[in-house]
Amino acid sequence: MNIQLNNNPDIIPGDSLSISDILRLKNFSFPNLVIKINGQLIRKPQYDSALVHDGDIVEIIHLISGG
Repeated sequence: MNIQLNNNPDIIPGDSLSISDILRLKNFSFPNLVIKINGQLIRKPQYDSALVHDGDIVEIIHLISGG
């Protein structure tokens, strides 16, 4: 399927994948993430059930604190 991931076109295998699947596939390992599918915020308890489909726009932003 073709999606847009963090403002870049990307090809992901399959017809749909959960956010958890995409995080594993793309090796996102940061503990604090903000994730949106088509502008809708996805909370951590929804990572296994929120599905990404062909044409979706996915934003995965990792939060880093500093000081």
